[in-house]
Amino acid sequence: AVETLGSTTVICSDKTGTLTENQMTVTALVVGATRFDVTGIGYAAVGAIVHDGAPVDLIGGSPVREALLAGALCNDARLVETPAGVSIEGDPTEAALLVAARKAGLDDAALASQPRLDVVPFESQHMYMASLHRSDDGGVVYVKGSSEALLQRCVERIAEDGTRRAIDVATARATVEDLAASGLRVLCLARRSAPTGGRISHDDLRDLTLLGFVGMIDPPRPEAGRAVVACRRAGIQVKMITGDHAVTAAAIADALGLDGARTPDGRLRAVTGQELARLSIEELARTAVDVAVFARVAPEQKLRIVEALQRAGHIVAMTGDGVNDAPALKKADIGVAMGKAGTDVARSAAAMVLTDDNFATIQAAVEEGRGVYDNLVKFITWTLPTNGGEALVLLAAIVVGAQLPVLPVQLLWINLTTTVVLGITLVFEPKEPGLMDRPPRRVSAPLLDRTLLVRVLVVSALMATAAFGFFELAQSQGLAIEQCRTITVNTIVVIEVAYLFGCRSLRHPLWRIGLFTNKWVWLGATAMLATQLAFTYAPIMNRLFHTAPLPLLWWVYATLAGAAILAVTELKKALGRRA
Repeated sequence: AVETLGSTTVICSDKTGTLTENQMTVTALVVGATRFDVTGIGYAAVGAIVHDGAPVDLIGGSPVREALLAGALCNDARLVETPAGVSIEGDPTEAALLVAARKAGLDDAALASQPRLDVVPFESQHMYMASLHRSDDGGVVYVKGSSEALLQRCVERIAEDGTRRAIDVATARATVEDLAASGLRVLCLARRSAPTGGRISHDDLRDLTLLGFVGMIDPPRPEAGRAVVACRRAGIQVKMITGDHAVTAAAIADALGLDGARTPDGRLRAVTGQELARLSIEELARTAVDVAVFARVAPEQKLRIVEALQRAGHIVAMTGDGVNDAPALKKADIGVAMGKAGTDVARSAAAMVLTDDNFATIQAAVEEGRGVYDNLVKFITWTLPTNGGEALVLLAAIVVGAQLPVLPVQLLWINLTTTVVLGITLVFEPKEPGLMDRPPRRVSAPLLDRTLLVRVLVVSALMATAAFGFFELAQSQGLAIEQCRTITVNTIVVIEVAYLFGCRSLRHPLWRIGLFTNKWVWLGATAMLATQLAFTYAPIMNRLFHTAPLPLLWWVYATLAGAAILAVTELKKALGRRA
């Protein structure tokens, strides 16, 4: 998952709650040809229904009152009074309808006078919900849902004066477009008389009377907008996949800074689920890459979008929260489930869970993934020359017929201590400057590219040359074999300490990332040198590892060798940046 995060080229995100606050507030109500404004924000019932700045008289038979009543009764949410304020249980969209009804004076007592008798629950493939209620005239069915699903079932509408008139579907759709263009989420409200039998089904939801439209705002998360900009700068496309109206989705996406194909009038192009269903595989592949907004999309169509993007060579991260999202989450290169609103099935199918359901966290996770992967490569780039240098030292001794410069137990000492004391410190290396300005890493790219492989070979050769050269020099000066081997081990370790600082960044010079930004490297280096002093001078270590005390001069030689190798690696980085 970490590797995939660093390579992600496309993030497909839901809108509600991920890119937006998921704090719905009804701000507009259209009944007939008249638009009414709803004042107040949040879930506290503070506000009013106004028209032209004046409060509306919501008498018993008012069409505005019935529209709000429909939204409150055809509803599964609850508003709960707590010492900290009003909290909600259920869907935020439905909670916003309850708040709007309370602003019109429809409290719990008023709603209880029309108890629910039956219900057709909301399902994504139908895009509506209906409930049957007892009323003074025998019963009424209230329906709420998308305009696409309900307008075709309506045969008449209630005008603002309470009269019933034949519905003009084109005019109604234009009203929805106007509301959606301002970024409002639009719900259609309708009614019909109760069927016989005291039960309702999908077949009963026809010949409806349109009550009106509710427009509610779900403001974009400020941090989501910044995260979208950061993703675009990092070469990552962000695509919005939502069940909302296409115009609403496009308006929110534009406000967040998403980039994609645009319509002739300059707005972001939004492709609906119906349009997706008509596309061939080739057309879908082009559309999935070019378009940034997909609206009224069914969960199974998320899977098609993921597959199309993958066929185009993208590494896809996909968000989801429902049971039906599981196939898309599983198919994506990295599935991201919602920790708050997500189902257990979605969380089980995903590789990553967002505990705060926030898109900005996905962007932060991508950045973290790149940082972790960087540090992994740094560790490998640092540790390979150790083994390479040791191998070359032994090989050189075998070729020239000399005594072994290091014993097996001494090699074990080097590998165990340096890996634990030095190598682990690179895990804590802070993320490098400009990390999110790089393009995504290609999945086909090797762990170590050609430049790093050359670097590993050069450092291995230099380390072996210094260690074996000092070993031969010490022997030529008549030092005991234990001292000569101790010199070899100390030279390798000191070079590793110096080279560790050169591996803190494989791109930037040491001065740019800050000499003291990783205190663990300094602690590790200090601990390693202290351990090596014990290895050299402690009698018990001399007996266990066949070492011997050394004059100070040999420490100077080892330090100069380490400084020279650090200078070579830093110079190579500088030359590489200029090239």
